[in-house]
Amino acid sequence: MTKTIRMKDVAQKAGVSPMTVSRAFKEDASVNKETRQKILKAADELGYVFDSTASNLRSQKSGFVAVTIPSLNNSNFADTVTALSDELAEQNLQPLLGYTNYSPEKEEELIEQFLKRRPEAIVVTGHRHSKRAHRLLEKAKIPVIEMWDQPSSPTAHSVGFSNTAAMRDLTAQLIKLGHTELAFIGGGPDSDTRAQDRRNGFLEAVSDHGLDPSRLINTSSTNLSIRESLDAMAELMAQFKGAKTILCASDLYAFGALSFCQRAGIEVPKTMAIAGFGAFEIAACACPTITTVDAKPHEIGQKTASLISALRNNPTSDLQSTDTPYQILMRETTNTRF
Repeated sequence: MTKTIRMKDVAQKAGVSPMTVSRAFKEDASVNKETRQKILKAADELGYVFDSTASNLRSQKSGFVAVTIPSLNNSNFADTVTALSDELAEQNLQPLLGYTNYSPEKEEELIEQFLKRRPEAIVVTGHRHSKRAHRLLEKAKIPVIEMWDQPSSPTAHSVGFSNTAAMRDLTAQLIKLGHTELAFIGGGPDSDTRAQDRRNGFLEAVSDHGLDPSRLINTSSTNLSIRESLDAMAELMAQFKGAKTILCASDLYAFGALSFCQRAGIEVPKTMAIAGFGAFEIAACACPTITTVDAKPHEIGQKTASLISALRNNPTSDLQSTDTPYQILMRETTNTRF
């Protein structure tokens, strides 16, 4: 039977005390670089793995941050999590990810399970949750950060932007270019909240300019496919034959709308304009390239991690609201004035 390698074995091989070994693995500043390297080399040669769980229990710090995201297939969320993970690593923290699939019930379950593991902070996507999830977050004695949305009346720390304002700005900019026969795909009552907010932004801009707000194709799918996007555009064209500018809650909807037009012989942007949201790679690679909104997902992740650091140093801080920028990218699908 193989002998279990313990901390005292590493200490003996490195010629230091077990306490010094413990401090070295915790990256304590009291252990100089040369000694730490000697300890790590001894541990590697012996095959020793430091048990951070026991150490965390004693210090009452778990060393991880709980994070819920709605989708694993959305590159924007992937970019946010990558940036968040990289920045957390600088704080000696690791993310513990949970996937909600846009389900409030699943999110509620994840939040409850995460809180049982005593994370040092919890990050959730969006600001709309079930009533029970809200209660769990309100009673959590750790920093709670809502990312990707910027609510008008925040109940937790927040990092993000207004999806409503971003789509309102894009719609208003197209109206100024002469686009008046507008329609919108996405953001139905059963879709994700960010798509709903973008739909509301479209409606606000159209109403502000006295235009027809009725050309809407509501969608319910949260795991959108190109096939569903094509079907949504086919439905729109069947219902609203006069629509000439199509705004979409996602770049995938926009790509589906563009594909439909190309199959139907509708020239984009000569007789039909299309815009999406998200600045996905598919929008930049489409031909013609698709007008969109870049939500700067990487910056959302970075600023969320920075806020976590600040709150760990000042846990009693008042609610912090960190705005992140978005950028309208005018591309080929809207470069004709109507």
